[in-house]
Amino acid sequence: MITVPQLKNAKELKHKLVMVTCYDASFARVIDETSIDQILVGDSVAMVMHGFDSTLHATVEMMEFHTAAVARGSKKKFIVADMPFLSVQLGKRAALEAAGRLMRAGAHAVKIENIRGMEKTIEAIIQAGIPVVGHLGLTPQSVHQFGGMKLQGKTIDAQKQLIEDAHAFERVGSCSVVFECIPSSLGRLATQELSISTIGIGAGPDTTGQVLVLQDVLGFQPEFRPKFLKHFADGKKFFGDALEKFATEVRSSAYPGPEHQYSYSPEARA
Repeated sequence: MITVPQLKNAKELKHKLVMVTCYDASFARVIDETSIDQILVGDSVAMVMHGFDSTLHATVEMMEFHTAAVARGSKKKFIVADMPFLSVQLGKRAALEAAGRLMRAGAHAVKIENIRGMEKTIEAIIQAGIPVVGHLGLTPQSVHQFGGMKLQGKTIDAQKQLIEDAHAFERVGSCSVVFECIPSSLGRLATQELSISTIGIGAGPDTTGQVLVLQDVLGFQPEFRPKFLKHFADGKKFFGDALEKFATEVRSSAYPGPEHQYSYSPEARA
């Protein structure tokens, strides 16, 4: 399992970090047998697994439940759990309680969107012994403020602010920062500026690593094609074909066959 010091020093180690989201034990077991470095129990679970239209519907209870499920399935990967909407903004006590619940559920670090106005709270979380991963750029919890899921860092001022916020995460002791939907040149600059590792999602190839939603990697929603996304499988067709094959064999009585049936003979027992 990768460690917090290794995350901080990944740039020096020349190790490209790979992270995927996961929300359940079954997929966590699959990921555990791959070379993936980190699992993110993202607040995207509200959309991917629960059908909501944004991450704002994720709660501490929801994140705790899914983090525990992932931790039961994965014993080899570094697990990062998202701090959901308003769990940090309500102050140190509420933030520490929420972060503690996620750590007790099995997380090895928590991820926090944005830092402005929350520096002292984030610093308190880290001082309590809880590793923190920052998240800047397109932060989905601020989707309404942005007016939708849009590219960030398009102006000089916005780019300067992002670099400043990234350094703020570094100063308080964060082990890594995620950059989402920013120009590739800004992802490269931010990575050069920081000593800690950077993880990109739509931030170009020069970040220390990359993260994608597992269901997007597997192509479960082929019509979802933001510019940064590559589908690495046609999961919707693969699993759909398997289910249709199951249905066909049931209706033709091909399944269950003799090899799938139990037999019992009272005479044999006597």
